[in-house]
Amino acid sequence: MNLNSIKQLSTATKQYLLVTFNYWAFTLTDGALRMLIVLYFYQLGYSPIELALLFVFYELFGVVTNLVGGWLGARIGLNRTMNIGLTLQVAALLMLTVPQDYLSVIWVMLAQALSGIAKDLNKMSAKSSIKTLVPAGEKSGLFKWVALLTGSKNALKGIGFFMGALLLSTVGFSGAMLLMAGVLCIVVLLSVNLLQSDMGKASFKPKFTHFFSNSSSLNNLAISRLALFAARDVWFVVALPVFLAETLAWKHEFIGVFMACWIVLYGIVQTLAPKITANKAKSLPSGDSLSKWAYALVTVVGLLAGFLYVLGASSITIVIGLLCFGAVFAVNSSLHSYVIVALAKSDGVSMDVGFYYMANASGRLLGTVLSGVVFQMMGLNACLLISAILALISGVFIKKVYV
Repeated sequence: MNLNSIKQLSTATKQYLLVTFNYWAFTLTDGALRMLIVLYFYQLGYSPIELALLFVFYELFGVVTNLVGGWLGARIGLNRTMNIGLTLQVAALLMLTVPQDYLSVIWVMLAQALSGIAKDLNKMSAKSSIKTLVPAGEKSGLFKWVALLTGSKNALKGIGFFMGALLLSTVGFSGAMLLMAGVLCIVVLLSVNLLQSDMGKASFKPKFTHFFSNSSSLNNLAISRLALFAARDVWFVVALPVFLAETLAWKHEFIGVFMACWIVLYGIVQTLAPKITANKAKSLPSGDSLSKWAYALVTVVGLLAGFLYVLGASSITIVIGLLCFGAVFAVNSSLHSYVIVALAKSDGVSMDVGFYYMANASGRLLGTVLSGVVFQMMGLNACLLISAILALISGVFIKKVYV
């Protein structure tokens, strides 16, 4: 697409492209930062529980951010919440450029707190903006746009994982932080000057109490989302990379490449979710169809745990199991992302989306803590069994959602 082609696009499309560009740039740094922290502090001798603690504030402040951010976006506009998120990420990256002696657990947790706030402001703003840019009533188009944004984000997060491992081995931890902060500063300047000021701003001044949803479908979707992401992170965040390094003796660079490829493939499947889930009637997702995908995830995790128990730890079992898990989880995640945008009210959309992503962040927080604690105490198989239980809970609650 050349410059003339971009000029001929509608204003809504240009804004969508800019939001997507902001989201992509942020996601690259977010994925790289996560991999950098896991690998760097594992090299320094941190235990799985200590590694999990480094991410607790990241997830905890994500919960708080979605609670406040959705309300804030409805009052001041999604452009401002997105730009605040980008700026906070720059600050978080700069905090981690201090000498190694100052990189205490508390200092890294505080930097991760800023990054968690930044990530969820950015995500909430990006997802909410789609509702304002897609014409009302175009549900199939909405599904495709949401799937594209969600899938491309996760594909880029995978590239970020690879980028983090590469930067650690080339320019070092502090150098990586400085480089990413510099690039994001340029993105912030572009966003401040080009993003519309009234995007997502509610026609009324919402009170903070309006944030909590009185929709049973939205509440059930939120609980399902919490359980779904806890089911992923309970074995993916800390347990898996440490297991690959400790038990299977994988090199750090190879772990980064593998997890990057996994996330990229996961993102590609998310973008294809509308085609994968399509049927002859071309109906949009319902509670029944959503629950089937959740139960499929239970089956995949259960089988993986069973194979590991019977056959023992092996790279082949982990790789095949993780690929199957990623494909099924990607469809679940993409369907969820569409449903929340479809259910959200157009006026003040960020409030409903913020409420939903508060549950998402709560699930990540729960999964992260369990990942470190359960893995250190009982191993990877225990993490997988808990993952299956959480996926089952997700399926039970998503069945009660009506779009």
